[in-house]
Order: sequence, then C-alpha cells, then structure tokens
Amino acid sequence: EVQLQASGGGLAQAGGSLRLSCAASGFTFSDHAITWFRQAPGREREAVACINTGDGSTHYADSVKGRFTISSDSPRTTVYLQMNSLKPEDTAVYYCASESWRSGGSIYWDSADSFGSWGQGTQVTVSS
Repeated sequence: EVQLQASGGGLAQAGGSLRLSCAASGFTFSDHAITWFRQAPGREREAVACINTGDGSTHYADSVKGRFTISSDSPRTTVYLQMNSLKPEDTAVYYCASESWRSGGSIYWDSADSFGSWGQGTQVTVSS
C-alpha cells in the first residue's frame, strides 16, 4: 500500500527553523514529483515547494524563496522541507503530495489536482 507520512511540525518562534519530513511507505520516490502544500485557516491551499526526484529540479513559491529548501535523501524514501527564517504567516497545516512521472499524465507542481498520493498533514505554528 502506497502511503506518505508527514512529520516534523511544531511550534517555532519567528525567525526560527523547522524541518518537515515526508516518508514514503511501500514505494520509493524513484521518478516522482513531490510537492509540499500548506493550508491556513480560512485560506486556500497553496503550493510551497516541489522536487522532481528524477532530475533533482525544484520549484518554490515566491513567498518562501530563499527561506525554504526542499530535498530528498539518497535512497529517495524521504523528502525534506527545511524551513528557515520562519514568519507568523507560515503558520498552516503542511501536506506532502506525490505523483509518479511514469503515470503518464501531466504534473503541474503547484496544482493539487496533479497529485494522487497525500500525507496526513502536520501543523506548523509560528509565533511572533
């Protein structure tokens, strides 16, 4: 069974750091696009960062460029989101989502509809 397990959320002060993890169970991220999305109360879900494990290319939302870094481990079983210089507006539930490029469809890194597998979400709260 394909599963994603998101973890690493918590409480941080503004200017602090957190690292989120998205672990794959039952498969490896051999040729996948993995995007971290977030959703704050009363706001629409937004894409934060994406990594394509096939070529290592990455994408970031303008709001997190220079502060967040997405990466994957060598076995390609875990994707990380290193979040530095956190701001109160980063407070949200963060979800990881993955889709295989071998599925044959188009994948738009910032579109939730492109992704078929989702983790359960992890809460990030940044205090001012």
